[in-house]
Amino acid sequence: MTVAETTGGAVLRRALRRQRARVAAGIALLCTHQATEALVPVAIGVVIDRAVATGDVRALLLSLAGLAALFTVLAFAYRAGARLAFAAVEHEAHTTRVEIVRSALDPRGRRSGLRDGELLSVTASDAELSALVVRVAGLTAAALTAIVVAAVALLVVDIPLGLGVLIGVPLLVVALQRMAPLLTRRSTSQQEALAATTALAVDLVTGLRVLRGIGAQDHAARRYAGASRHALDVTLRAATTKGLHLGLTTTVNGLFLATVAGFAGWLALQGRLTIGELVAVVGLAQFIAEPVQTLGYCVQLFAMARASAGRVARVLGAAPVVQPGDAGPPAPGPSRLALDGVSYAGLDDVNLRVGAGEILGVLAYDPSDAEALVALLAGRVPRAEHRGTLRVDGVPADELHIDAARATILVEQHDVALFEGTLRNNLCAGTSVDDEVLCAAVRAAAEDVLAAHPHGLDRLLTERGANLSGGQRQRIGLARALVADPPVLVLHNPTTAVDSVTEGLLAARLATARGTGTRGTVLITTSPALLRITDRVAVIDRGRVVAEGPHELLLASDARYREETLR
Repeated sequence: MTVAETTGGAVLRRALRRQRARVAAGIALLCTHQATEALVPVAIGVVIDRAVATGDVRALLLSLAGLAALFTVLAFAYRAGARLAFAAVEHEAHTTRVEIVRSALDPRGRRSGLRDGELLSVTASDAELSALVVRVAGLTAAALTAIVVAAVALLVVDIPLGLGVLIGVPLLVVALQRMAPLLTRRSTSQQEALAATTALAVDLVTGLRVLRGIGAQDHAARRYAGASRHALDVTLRAATTKGLHLGLTTTVNGLFLATVAGFAGWLALQGRLTIGELVAVVGLAQFIAEPVQTLGYCVQLFAMARASAGRVARVLGAAPVVQPGDAGPPAPGPSRLALDGVSYAGLDDVNLRVGAGEILGVLAYDPSDAEALVALLAGRVPRAEHRGTLRVDGVPADELHIDAARATILVEQHDVALFEGTLRNNLCAGTSVDDEVLCAAVRAAAEDVLAAHPHGLDRLLTERGANLSGGQRQRIGLARALVADPPVLVLHNPTTAVDSVTEGLLAARLATARGTGTRGTVLITTSPALLRITDRVAVIDRGRVVAEGPHELLLASDARYREETLR
């Protein structure tokens, strides 16, 4: 499904196509169940007229055997059909969840405009609700089958009765359908409010330590309470609408049933119906209440599925942030990384070179310029949003396939992302050799993190590595980058949470690890310990490169540089 055709309706149609085998088999079995259930009152009426009223024992025994067979088919068809229907829903929900996660993890980025908590809500809730369209298809077909069979049976008994059902039921369904748009709007508002509340909860839990540190936890709790109250109000409005729809369905259904049964009773008094036919008509009238109510329920389910499908489509149909090329990994060259006249955000006509075996330091007086440079090097900026050219081994970065670009340049962010699991799983970066992992940990001055726990590499980390300190997280992130050993490594403030002694040790080991061979390294930092190990430093002020040279020379000749690095 392409971005252009990813709409809520397309999501629902695709669900039916993907589950067509299960849906078709389920519909056949559920329709069989409803047809046989509709024939039960007919069969009872026949038994009364041809066996009970006549006193024919043989006919009675045959009739009872027929009823037993009818109920056997009825029970088996429902059990097998319902099982297939629910299996189709769960399979479709699973497939949709996988697609949403794949879209969220797309290395090109996606412009969905949703926060992490909202994506979580779409994955957990909307994927399941949108898959209900599969169930709606089965229930609707079964309900219509039941009504048609009942109407045909009534036509055989009495034509006016049959015509009344054939005409009346569609009118009832059309009337109840008038509330479908309102149900969809209320369901959409409900899902959006719940998703926003979930997103806020995720944000607050993630920043709980910060909130406690600044004493803002009470304000955060009040903010969440307000969001939760809004979600409750929206949910209650949706529930009120659903309740009204259900009440109308039940009331209209009851009145229709009373009308059919009353007319049948009048016909019996007139002698136009036998006792068995009267029983059959009353039984069919009572039975019709179920499929009519099911159709009303299907309206509600479809409204919920349609609302959630729209939110799923928003994720799956989000346009990629960047449009990479299809070129493979470039051959290593003397210039591993080059920025030629690059302008983006606050950056203005920036020119930088990183040669093979070189460590380039970048000191940006304005932190926003450093952030802009990191975004460019990480490939998060669309080509149309920046001027100039970023080259990797002489090849424009936008011509590289996304996998080739990521295999060549690795950007380790300031805010290190660790995952729940073991230290080994966080560090392995595709290798299963413990010696390489341990070596990288030593180079990142992180051996004490492993030694501090009896399980070492098998130490379990909580979500986002919350059971590590900030400095430990930074060193584990650096060790992971060193295990990957990319041709070009970009580090952004990798030691802001590390003490000065550890920082000096880390800097010396990093110089040994990255200062030889053909690899290039960019250190975007204000740390004098890290700037000291660089071959040269580029200074960015107000978006422009205003100075470039060895760290010691800049210290001696540039007062602003000396002030920024030694304060």
